[in-house]
Amino acid sequence: MTFLPVNAIANLRMLFLLIGACCILVGVNGGWDEEVGLLRRGRSGAGGGYQREFDYFKLSLQWPGTYCRRTRRCCSSNACCSRSNSPPVFTIHGLWTEYNDGTWPACCSGKAFDEREISTLLVPLRKYWPSLSCGSPRSCHHKKGPFWAHEWEKHGTCAYPVVHDEYEFFLTTLNVYFKYNVTEVLFEAGYVPSDSEKYPLGGIISSIENAFHATPELTCSGDALEELRICFYKNFEPRDCAHDTSALSRGSCPQYVSLPAHGSREVRSSNTTAAS
Repeated sequence: MTFLPVNAIANLRMLFLLIGACCILVGVNGGWDEEVGLLRRGRSGAGGGYQREFDYFKLSLQWPGTYCRRTRRCCSSNACCSRSNSPPVFTIHGLWTEYNDGTWPACCSGKAFDEREISTLLVPLRKYWPSLSCGSPRSCHHKKGPFWAHEWEKHGTCAYPVVHDEYEFFLTTLNVYFKYNVTEVLFEAGYVPSDSEKYPLGGIISSIENAFHATPELTCSGDALEELRICFYKNFEPRDCAHDTSALSRGSCPQYVSLPAHGSREVRSSNTTAAS
């Protein structure tokens, strides 16, 4: 029987140790990106570096009446300037990837936004995922661009391995939005747009909990409901948005809130984009 030299055995042991370390790194700090053959990484709020796989999804919906009443100038990208493009329903802000500890990954590896990839989805996207601002938010490549570009590059790229590309991200978000119809749930419970009525916050939360068996997260601007967020496991079954549901469900909202009717008004047109 032929035996390996001592130095060869030592080298093999070192190789196995390196392989084991790499496996641990993949398991702790991120997933493997099949497209580029690298660990998924990006610029996070903690200063960048490797980012581990997300824990759950958060679908953030915005109430146009609250956003649009702050409109001061019009442009072609601002849905507040056209009643037909800004229906009295909750519209999509984004589908975000979250960690259970309250932080989130952002700007993971992936292709830059390309509107041609979602050309067959533009009609529903313009209606149910419009921009309610003339501002151009920054993407992950330090360039200002469309609202959709910001949402895909900051959040969508981190949805791997559940979502694999730009088209799947936007299609998945639309499907979840239509399946869990927050507007329909609240309207059926009597919470409808009004510039005079105020509704009990607890009643709104209870309506969502009864419909989806999960506690939402709400934010307000003054006494007006601004955003309502529903959270999901990776298989898109609803879950509570946080462990401390009593605190986070109320967010910045008072005990009674309003759902302002469409807030657009006669505003001057401008080619100048507002800061986002």
